[in-house]
Amino acid sequence: MDGQGATADPQLQHFIEIESQKQRFQQLVHQMTEVCWEKCMDKPGPKLDSRTEMCFVNCVERFIDTSQFILNRLEQTQRSRGSLSETMSE
Repeated sequence: MDGQGATADPQLQHFIEIESQKQRFQQLVHQMTEVCWEKCMDKPGPKLDSRTEMCFVNCVERFIDTSQFILNRLEQTQRSRGSLSETMSE
C-alpha cells in the first residue's frame, strides 16, 4: 500500500462529520424531551398551562447549560491530558 488509502476523501470526511453532529444533536433533543416531559407534564391536555410552559422553558435551559458545562469540562480534561502526555514523552 502506498499510504494514500489510509486517508479518506475530504468531502466524505466532512459529510460523515456533519451527519455525526446531526445524530448527536437528535440524540440530545430526544434525551432533553424525555427528561423535561417526565419532569413537567402532569396530565397531557389540549393546551399547556403557564406553569407547565415555564417548567419546560426552565428545564430546557438547565439541560442546555448542563450539557455545555459537561462539554467544556471534557475539553479541559482532554487538553490537560494532552499537555500531560506531551510533557511525559519529552
